[in-house]
Amino acid sequence: MQSPLTRRRFVKGSLLGSASLGLALGSRGQDRAPGPMPAPNSLGRLPRGKIGKLEISRLILGGNLLTHYTHSRDLQYVYALAAHYNTDDKILETLAVAEAHGVNCVSMHNPPHPMSVLRRYRKERGGKIQWIICPTAEIEPGLAKYRQQVDELVRDGCEAIYLWGVRGDALTAEKKFDLMAQAVELPRKEFGVPSGVGGHQLAVVKACEEHGVNPDFYIKTFHHQSYPSAKMDFDNRWCDRPEEVAEFMKTVSKPWIAFKTMAAGAIPPKQAFRYAYLNGADFVLAGMFDFEIAEDVQIAKETVAGLPQRTRPWRA
Repeated sequence: MQSPLTRRRFVKGSLLGSASLGLALGSRGQDRAPGPMPAPNSLGRLPRGKIGKLEISRLILGGNLLTHYTHSRDLQYVYALAAHYNTDDKILETLAVAEAHGVNCVSMHNPPHPMSVLRRYRKERGGKIQWIICPTAEIEPGLAKYRQQVDELVRDGCEAIYLWGVRGDALTAEKKFDLMAQAVELPRKEFGVPSGVGGHQLAVVKACEEHGVNPDFYIKTFHHQSYPSAKMDFDNRWCDRPEEVAEFMKTVSKPWIAFKTMAAGAIPPKQAFRYAYLNGADFVLAGMFDFEIAEDVQIAKETVAGLPQRTRPWRA
């Protein structure tokens, strides 16, 4: 039975995960001289797909736990717990563990400090993990603030940009499809990187398909409803009609990255990954602590290898 505190055995797993790479932290997570970084794919390789010219592992490291933005229902201490556990050193370690197991991409939004840690991982540790980042700037006529953030990200080496799901939801609700199209086109036209659209509502994808918005990929929430807190309405559900999502995505030819597949830890990864891949997702974006990565990667590999006929062809 799962621990009520974490998805899987928090204390035991965290100790084993830290020991395995010999990067134990001080009591407050102070920086220490880095140990040798495991080589990418040194512990295995994941199946991959393509978005444009980018080759991306079918399992992508999600950024919420790295930015400490945790969904925890009414458990008020969880945000602080994640922040105390995921120190800067621990985030650097997590990225290294992910790469060693074949996860070659991380996706998150762009708060300044977590972005500085991603930069450190590349510059100080030689990390190769790719970035798919959503700028959080307002989407306004002229796109000045958005353009500035995209420019900063691309200068840092960001491989792909997508419209933040919060913005995608809002622009769709406000029927600002022309502005959405301009925001999606900007990274591709001006900076030469793939550009996607994120959304929590299926209406976002439908609007893009119906109104000429032309992203290179979608990042859309997707999870089933068979978990105990699904009937609550408190930071616990991100895909109200998954069957409708799966059915509509059959008509969509662009790559689909599914996120919130575990409903923020409420659904075990074995169930969540199978549901997502079987019902059409090309990639799964999963928030993972360092000690969860090895197990989740193995689950993803076995799931993809053992799938029966998918309801949607691989689009990436």
